[in-house]
Parts: sequence; structure tokens; C-alpha cells
Amino acid sequence: MSKKVLILSTSLRLGSNSDLLAQQFAQGARDAGHQVELISLHGKDLRFCNGCMACLKAPRCVIRDDANDIVEKMGAAEVLCFATPVYYYELSGQMKTLLDRANPLYSADYQFRDVYLLAASAEGDSASDGPINGLMGWISCFEKARLAGVVRGGGANDPGEMARLTEKLTAAYEMGKKI
Repeated sequence: MSKKVLILSTSLRLGSNSDLLAQQFAQGARDAGHQVELISLHGKDLRFCNGCMACLKAPRCVIRDDANDIVEKMGAAEVLCFATPVYYYELSGQMKTLLDRANPLYSADYQFRDVYLLAASAEGDSASDGPINGLMGWISCFEKARLAGVVRGGGANDPGEMARLTEKLTAAYEMGKKI
């Protein structure tokens, strides 16, 4: 049965290692017959949450930027996948900002159940512990959702360096294919 899969690549660096993982996950999901959309936050206008909580009364955030359209797509997707670079042993600031701005989903009839994480880091695989914990904090607010899988892409620093870590790319592809 085909699922609606949304992949969010949160690096702002073109040709990033986390984006390479996202592309492989997307290809695996497509090859499995799923409907896939890959959105990059590169070039998006994404502002910080101001904490007004108006989004809990309305279906959208009062801030007018690209986050509203992305969050709407998040709520309609059956599967979410976040790809992030690891910055100082934590998920990217762009990803954290998007998760904060996804607050309208808290009181919505969101469709996602399975959430995946692809984390690329210069350090070893254990550098992904922080991003996993950060995403788990967000997922815990959505009782119907779960963390379904993680690819720890440690050992890639320079843009495109992930291409030499074929086992990480294969892991991302296979995880996408097994949705």
C-alpha cells in the first residue's frame, strides 16, 4: 500500500551530506512505490516561533513565511523523515525552528505515524545522540507517532563527503525502501 512520504532536508548547505542521505532515503521510498516529496529548507523563509500560542486556536501560525506550507504538508504526510547535519552534537537550528513552528499540528488531526531521522556528522556515529534525543522530544508530543528508524551518518565533514560512505547511503536507501 502506497504511503505519502515527506522528507525534510534541513541543511542550508548545497550538496550537504545530510541531503545526500535524504536523496537516498527518497529513492528507496520511491522504489518501494510510495508517493515521495523532498523539501529542502535551503532558500526558505523560516522565522522563529514567538511563543504566542495562537496556533493552538487556529490551524496555522500567525507568522507569514514558508513554515506554514511546510507544516501543512507535514500534517498530511503519513511518513515524515528529517535529514539534519549535526551541529555541536545537536540537530540543526533550522530543524529545531521547523519543529517549533510545527506546533499547530499538536491539536490537529495529523496523519504521520512513522518518523525517521537521517543525521550526518563529521564526528563518529555517537554524535547523532543529541539529534535523536531532540527529535524524540518532539515526537513524544504526538501520541500516534513513533521514531521508526535512524541512520547515523558519522564521518563526513566536507560537502559531498558522504558519497564515500556507501554503507551509510545504502542504509538510508534501505530504510526508505522498507517503509
